[in-house]
Amino acid sequence: MTVPATVDGAPATAAGAWSFATAGALLVLYPALRPWSDATPQGAPAAFTSPAWVPAHLAAVAAFVLVAFSLFGLRAALVRTGGARPMTGAALMWAVGAALVLPYYGAEAFALPVIGERIVHTGDSGLLEVVEAFRMGTWPATTFAAGLLLLAAAGVLVAVAVAGSGVFPRWAGLPFAVGFALYLPQFFGPPALRIAHGVLVGVGCLVLAAGMRGNRELIRVARR
Repeated sequence: MTVPATVDGAPATAAGAWSFATAGALLVLYPALRPWSDATPQGAPAAFTSPAWVPAHLAAVAAFVLVAFSLFGLRAALVRTGGARPMTGAALMWAVGAALVLPYYGAEAFALPVIGERIVHTGDSGLLEVVEAFRMGTWPATTFAAGLLLLAAAGVLVAVAVAGSGVFPRWAGLPFAVGFALYLPQFFGPPALRIAHGVLVGVGCLVLAAGMRGNRELIRVARR
């Protein structure tokens, strides 16, 4: 990413902070807004056709994209610190991971409501087998899991970069790292756990946003 031609890189830092804050809010909103009645065959059509289904999933899509922008902004802020190298790896790894994850979210957002509508109108609950075939199919499941594992690895690198930067509290990247390390396992938990996990990843993003805004002077000095 090309850093804006300013003395202290303030535009990149400010934009990254706002992107982190917005992504954090959206990652809390996604599981909180998402209908959970699809946990049963009887409730699945109602969940898929709920007015909240598409907005909830698009909130997650937007959040993953915004985190990518945020990480490149954080990379620009740490370009002359001890966290520069791991931050570069984190930003690139996140971009690849998000590219693998987003098609799955897109299919969940747009394909499942169509199937739900068909079930509601025809009563053919056998169409739920199509949903299961999509969710657990070799290509969708493999690319989705691989993408989430890359996001988890990117989160660990963010924590390493932040701890070694000298301009953030050493612990500031840990909530972000833990939240995304748990992103794949949390899919197998109950709704309450998944909502709590949404809060965790949201907090992780907000801590980094606050660090970028609150440590602008240290970042400016480190960039000299």
